[in-house]
Amino acid sequence: MPAIVSVGEAIPPYKLEQNEIMEFSRSIFGESHKDIDRLLKVFGNGQIEKRHFVKNLDWYKKDRSFEEKNNAYIESAIEMGCSAIKNCLHNTVFLTKSIHYEEIDAIITISSSGIATPSIEARMMNILPFSENTKRIPIWGLGCAGGASGLSRAYEYCLAYPKAKVLVVAIEFCSLTFQKEDHSKSNIIGTSLFGDGAACALVTGDESVISDNNPKWSYPSIIGTGSKTWKNSLDVMGWDVRDNGLFVVFSKDIPTIVEQELKENVSNFLLRFSKKPADIHHFIAHPGGKKVLDAYVKSLDLSVEHIKIPLDVLRNFGNMSSVTIFFVLKRYMELGKSGELGLVTALGPGFSSELLLLRWE
Repeated sequence: MPAIVSVGEAIPPYKLEQNEIMEFSRSIFGESHKDIDRLLKVFGNGQIEKRHFVKNLDWYKKDRSFEEKNNAYIESAIEMGCSAIKNCLHNTVFLTKSIHYEEIDAIITISSSGIATPSIEARMMNILPFSENTKRIPIWGLGCAGGASGLSRAYEYCLAYPKAKVLVVAIEFCSLTFQKEDHSKSNIIGTSLFGDGAACALVTGDESVISDNNPKWSYPSIIGTGSKTWKNSLDVMGWDVRDNGLFVVFSKDIPTIVEQELKENVSNFLLRFSKKPADIHHFIAHPGGKKVLDAYVKSLDLSVEHIKIPLDVLRNFGNMSSVTIFFVLKRYMELGKSGELGLVTALGPGFSSELLLLRWE
């Protein structure tokens, strides 16, 4: 089966503690909300301690046009995306030798926080020495589910082309969508939650000749994938596109939806492989937020230990939309042992779910 053999991260340069961002939010939103102290409790309740951003805090204090924010997105996406690719193909934790750019058959680029045509992978191909014949597959609009969906599409590509090596590159700068004039509770919650980052995963087909670039130890093969989009749920999460840019849509009902819908969705998916939630060793969940992780535990009857790594990623990086699942996956890849099973799960706009079943080889 196709396998995930390496993951690389790229962390933005500006680290901000959660208290700094909370006080910044107080200065922006305080006059519009008499109960601002109550609203700002979300910064502590989410158990996020710090996040990383592509701009320093002063940059967000000024009014910015959609054009200015999007140009910052493109500039940072090229830089951070290239770093993530390099860290994936030259990752000495997972690979005995680096993999050459010319060996890559396709690049799947995932993002929902900015717009670029030509797309970001075309711009990166003018910097890094990829083959001119590398296939480009940009995917936009999947939000937090995007990273898992990208892995699923890479899996399908490698089933069709067993000799292929495919990069899945996720790039998100949620901070650049920040709207000072949006004093809604959804925007305050988003400001308390989202961070920036980039990551890259290498997926290879059965017949991909890695030769001297063999993985150092057990690595996860992808046994199967599953996608689901619930009808009449378009207003659960996403963007409203307005003159000033992208305005967050973030329903307070997401944890409730997880509790009500996830167990049946996961159980039906695992049943295809004659498995059940109790058979899973590694719960590779996208940490959409603390309440979402708690809903996972309650819905699937998990122990708190199952969400230790997702919660640790959330604590140190916040929710980086599609990128976050790669940070969680990387940490599980460092721990997985032959024969163990992993479940990748992420939720996104639509409202949708993406699932992958992994087995360490």
